[in-house]
Amino acid sequence: GLMCLRDIVMNFHHTRVPTAGGGQLAVQLAHKKEHVGKELMSFALHHYRRRRTPLVLLYPFRPDFYRRMGFGYGTKMNQYRITPSSLPRGTSKAHIRLLGAQDREALTECYNRFMDRTHGIMAKTETEVKRLFERPGQQIAAYVDGGRIIGYLVFSFEYGETWLSNDINLGEFVYETPEVLSELLTFLYSQADQVRRIIVNTQDELFHHLLIDPVSSPGALIPDVYHETNIQGLGIMYRVIDVPAIFERLGGRDFGAQSCALKLTVSDSFLPENSSSTLLRFKSGHLQGTHDGPYDAKVSLNIADFSSLLVGTVDFRTLIKYGLAKISDSTWVDVVHRLFAVDEKPICTTPF
Repeated sequence: GLMCLRDIVMNFHHTRVPTAGGGQLAVQLAHKKEHVGKELMSFALHHYRRRRTPLVLLYPFRPDFYRRMGFGYGTKMNQYRITPSSLPRGTSKAHIRLLGAQDREALTECYNRFMDRTHGIMAKTETEVKRLFERPGQQIAAYVDGGRIIGYLVFSFEYGETWLSNDINLGEFVYETPEVLSELLTFLYSQADQVRRIIVNTQDELFHHLLIDPVSSPGALIPDVYHETNIQGLGIMYRVIDVPAIFERLGGRDFGAQSCALKLTVSDSFLPENSSSTLLRFKSGHLQGTHDGPYDAKVSLNIADFSSLLVGTVDFRTLIKYGLAKISDSTWVDVVHRLFAVDEKPICTTPF
C-alpha cells in the first residue's frame, strides 16, 4: 500500500496554521481487507501528531470509511448548471482581460489576499500557480486595474451534445469587491451566443440568490413544489489529531464574545491518545487557557463531530438535536453554540 502526505498552510479561523493532507491512498489488490489502509492512516496521524500539526484533512474515496477513522464532514459542494442569461448583467466588463504566464505574480498576490480573509483556504505553491496557466484548454479571465488583479475566474470549454454546443466549466472564482464580481459575471453573460450552460461548482450555500433563474432542470420537482436548482456532494473532511494543540493555535480567536468554563470531553477510538478532557476558560470570547477546577458545563462528543464543530461545518445546537453531543446542563446550550458559531463555513478550493 501507499499514500501521499502533504504539508499545508491553511487559514483556520483567520490564523495561518500548519495542517496536513492525506491523499492517493492505494492498496495492492492481493492485500485488500488486510488493514493496510488502516495502518497507513494510523501512521499518518501519529506522524503529524509528533510534529505538533493539530489538523489533518483529506478528500475521501468513501466518506463512511474515513468517518470511522474520526474524520468529520466538511462543507458540501454545490454544482449548478445554469444558462449565461441566468446571471445578472452588469453595466461594464471594461476591466476584464485574459491572463498569460506573465501575470502569475499578480494572480498570486490576489489569491493571497483572498486567503487571508477566507476561513479554510490553503496557501498555493508555485507549482499550483504554474499549473493554472499551463493546463491544456484552461483559461483565466481577470479584473485588472492598473496592473493589479482584483479578481479572476478559471474556466474551460466542454462540448455539449454536438460540437456546435458548448458549456463553460468554471474552476476557481475569486473576487474582492461586488464591482469586480459584477464585471466577471458580465463577462460570462456575454458568452450566451455560443454557450449553452455554465457549470458552477461552489461551496457558497447562498449562490442561488445571485441568479435570475437558478433552476437547473426545468420541470424537475421535489415534493411538493420545489424546483431542482443544483446537486450537492460531500468531499473535504477534517480531523483534529491534538485537541489541546488546536486550541493553542486559536489563542487569538474571538469565541463569540462568550464567557464560561467548559469541560470538553472528546472520545477518539482510532487515535486513543487524542481522547481527552480539557477544561477551557473563556472570558468575553477570549480563551484564557486550559485549567483544572470547577466548570459551568461539560460537553461530550466524538472526534469526528468535534472536528466538524470546530471548523464550523455543523453547529452545536444541531449536534445536541441529533444526539451527537451531550451537555451536563442544558441552560448552557446557547452559550456553547455561540462559542463555536462561525460567520462562514470553511471553503476549500485546493485539490490534492
